Amino acid sequence: MTDELSRNERIKEASDYLRGTLAEGLREEITGAIVEDDQQLVKFHGMYLQDDRDLRSERTRKKMEKAFSFMIRVRMPGGVINAAQWLALDHVSRTYGNDTMRLTTRQTVQLHGIIKSNLKVTLKEIDSILLDSIAACGDVNRNVMCGANPDESATHAEALELARKISAHLTPKTPAYREIWLDGEKIAGGEETVVEPIYGKTYLPRKFKIVVAVPPSNDVDIFAHDLGYIAIRDEAGAIIGWNITVGGGMGMTHGEPETYPRTADVMGFCLPKDAVAIAEAVVTVQRDWGNRSNRKHARLKYTIEDRGLDAFRTEVMRRSGVLLQPAKPFTFTSTGDRYGWSQGTEGRGHLTLFVENGRIHDVKGSAKQSAMRQIAKLHDGEIRITANQNLMVANVPTDQQAEVERIAREAGLLAPWSGLRRNAMACVALPTCGLALAESERYLPDLVTSLDKSLSAHGLSADDIVIRMTGCPNGCARPYVAEIGLVGKGPGRYNLYLGAAYDGSRLSKLYAEDVEDAGIVSALDPIFAAYAAERQKGERFGDFTIRAGFVAKTGNGADFHKDTGAKRAK
Repeated sequence: MTDELSRNERIKEASDYLRGTLAEGLREEITGAIVEDDQQLVKFHGMYLQDDRDLRSERTRKKMEKAFSFMIRVRMPGGVINAAQWLALDHVSRTYGNDTMRLTTRQTVQLHGIIKSNLKVTLKEIDSILLDSIAACGDVNRNVMCGANPDESATHAEALELARKISAHLTPKTPAYREIWLDGEKIAGGEETVVEPIYGKTYLPRKFKIVVAVPPSNDVDIFAHDLGYIAIRDEAGAIIGWNITVGGGMGMTHGEPETYPRTADVMGFCLPKDAVAIAEAVVTVQRDWGNRSNRKHARLKYTIEDRGLDAFRTEVMRRSGVLLQPAKPFTFTSTGDRYGWSQGTEGRGHLTLFVENGRIHDVKGSAKQSAMRQIAKLHDGEIRITANQNLMVANVPTDQQAEVERIAREAGLLAPWSGLRRNAMACVALPTCGLALAESERYLPDLVTSLDKSLSAHGLSADDIVIRMTGCPNGCARPYVAEIGLVGKGPGRYNLYLGAAYDGSRLSKLYAEDVEDAGIVSALDPIFAAYAAERQKGERFGDFTIRAGFVAKTGNGADFHKDTGAKRAK
């Protein structure tokens, strides 16, 4: 590559395999922050430096430093932990954090509000329960997701095992994490003794996300990720292999049409024994082919757009030594979670709970964190975090099911009647995300309440319609594959997108720009009315908005920004 490398590439190159000056910065007591270069490196260790933006003005006026703290994101392949691990994370959140646990759209837990002086003790406590945060952020493969379909227990076990194998294989090998946070002994001899056999000294050009899906549920939004595995089963239900998807990604930048979301391509089919080798090959091709001069054009989706799927597939097969077969048929029917009880094996059941926007905390009238603590103390099975920011209490014995359900019901953890609310997701946004242009988590519940009034008037209250909101265009809640997507443009203002497929396979299209609260409701009300009056049997809302002419059917990649058809009169 002849273009000048981005600043982040130079930071990684000089970091001594992700060490930087993090150890020294932790000892600096005069500030709650760390130096700018280390703010990039600390992401590889699974955390972000943040500040409370609600307090910025007041603290600036008083000539005080920003209210700095760290968000720690736990690495949790497949989103599956045991009850003891849940209780430990709950303890950390209340002892060192801000008394909340935030479930993410990547099947893990974020702990917010941890000050610099408490970082090491927090990470040591997390390590004591056999969890960590390395590679939960940064230019590496992040938390590997796995479908949580409760109706497919045996298949879920195989999918989870693949997610864990890929996660372990692609976890950075540098001892920097253990040295800095867990007081591990530094290996003598310097850089020559520390080798990243997959990543190299400068890791990947940008973040990388992998998911494993079990049809017919696309609860992991497989087409929104860099690399995906779709379980293919025989007539007896056994997994015979995996369809491989590549090149999905959600982020873009307002006003820059050369950036865009993209749905993944199906690249081929592999046997179970070859799945991890394919993962390594895809990662190393992206390592070598990805753009290291322009971070806005550095994701795998742009590599495939630039090089072509055929060339990418050929190189993956060459590096892996695996001959990919043509993809096998598969069908997805939804992206959401199945709430309530599902039958497990050996007389055990799975209870999927509703956690609005993934926030587990105690507030007046809804003690969700206390309730989950009660359940975890009672429960000896798994707790699964879904890709839709919800929880599943898995493998509950028959004699515990009534008590688990009672605790959940009293805390408001059972799914609501509203189909829109059941299928809503929001990113954190304000006050802690430094990229947020508008509210998201704190605003979406109220917006859904307003939209529910409109839906009720048209007899649509219980209809499953997917709505997602982000405070910026980076797409953490995957809004571009939601039937209704709202993306922050500025304080109180959003771009409204419509027309994505209910199964997550098609992007949406921009319908209205720079709309405020009342404008969102007034824009959607006539569409809801038309949907109630004109929809065909079994027709989903996203499909209807295209057929009825409200938006054009979007193309993939760069075509996302093209308007190929006139809008129906608003």
